[in-house]
Amino acid sequence: MSKSKHIAVVGAGWAGCAAAVKLSQNGHRVTLIEAARTLGGRARAVEIHGKRLDNGQHILLGAYTACLDLMRLLNIDQQQNFLRLPLQMVYPHQTGMQFIAPKLPAPLHLLFALWQAKGLAREDKLALARFSTTARWIDWQLNQDCSVSELLQRYDQTERLCRLMWNPLCIAALNTPPERASAQVFLNVLRDSLGARRAASDMLIPRQDLSSLLPNAAAEFVTRHAGQIILGTTIHQLTLLSNGKWCLPELSSALPQSASSDHLNQECEFDGLVVATNAEQCHKLLAQVQAEEEQTASPDLLKQLAFETQFDYEPITTCYLQYADSLQLDRPFYALADNPAQSHWAQFIFDRGQLNSQQAGLMAVVVSASTAAIADSHAQLTQAICQQLSQQLQMPHLAHPLWTQVITEKRATFSCKPDLQRPQNHTAIANLVIAGDYTACDYPATLEAAVRSGLLAAAALN
Repeated sequence: MSKSKHIAVVGAGWAGCAAAVKLSQNGHRVTLIEAARTLGGRARAVEIHGKRLDNGQHILLGAYTACLDLMRLLNIDQQQNFLRLPLQMVYPHQTGMQFIAPKLPAPLHLLFALWQAKGLAREDKLALARFSTTARWIDWQLNQDCSVSELLQRYDQTERLCRLMWNPLCIAALNTPPERASAQVFLNVLRDSLGARRAASDMLIPRQDLSSLLPNAAAEFVTRHAGQIILGTTIHQLTLLSNGKWCLPELSSALPQSASSDHLNQECEFDGLVVATNAEQCHKLLAQVQAEEEQTASPDLLKQLAFETQFDYEPITTCYLQYADSLQLDRPFYALADNPAQSHWAQFIFDRGQLNSQQAGLMAVVVSASTAAIADSHAQLTQAICQQLSQQLQMPHLAHPLWTQVITEKRATFSCKPDLQRPQNHTAIANLVIAGDYTACDYPATLEAAVRSGLLAAAALN
């Protein structure tokens, strides 16, 4: 272990929490700073009609090894906190397709799922088998990145298979429509789930809110290791002192004012910084440092500052619908056939009552890459979703919820385009690293990408 340092982590999303835990585990004293009053960043808890829910419905995969390893370190009981299901894509009966992987060793689980799949014609199954075989043969690696749509066309995937399997998986995993989504990143996700051991393709649905699931446990870990958590404080300025340490001026007002001035100065000075905010805020902080150090700014730093201009963003919308407590779906979740031309925007519905007994009758409906869906009012979107549910699930009473709540994260993820250049964790600034789901990684903007980035940032400062 290197000499113990005092390190500030700015931003308490999943990347910042992962960095803070790893640094604390390595013997450093960590101050974790969050602008909001709730931990978790874009995967956090919100209060809705007296219920503690998430700002958006999430789902994890068994391939999310960094997330699951961190949870084990934090003594988070995965069996208690997740509903673990085998890989599946099940639509309501009238829509047709049912694909469920049995509990068999890989790749037999996929072969049997394909053999037993309902709603797919022979040519669909052959196309899926051909795609899987070819992807393994090329080791899930493309010579030149392209869009997911181009990849599917190249491997002669049928229209039905694209509509019911590949396109929904792409949108769910990358939150980017297949016509502009990176085929290589999509293959990376498939490699680590469909192309790995059977458990890696399992789907893990959180039973409780995401703030309680990991960020709160991370905060407890940090405080047990002599660190501190500061909420409700936005950092606008990073100052490099003559002694080589970093100062965060806004922090002084968040600390107990009864302390001596010398102690306050010590608590606001750090040997290292992890900037784990969103890409836009990170860019502003780095640009401010560069402006102050303009005489010595390196070409590498100036090049890295250009990263934020590479990003476009995609929204995700979750519509919560409360019905009578007695209402329950046949399954914990269904895939839904979206069709924008008919204002059928939803791609998945989750029965929260089957995940948490305190949420009986509550449905979470997900609209990924929801730019077009949110063009109209929340009331119009909710009405369209309710009509879609009542038609596709053949349950007329789904058209009349007791209450509704629409939550949209307008910049939920970056648009995962082909050949997108993402920044490394290290910077050209001494003892300053960045972390976030937008940094260089095999994965799209997911919880797994965030945690991996936080761990890499921590290692860079160790």
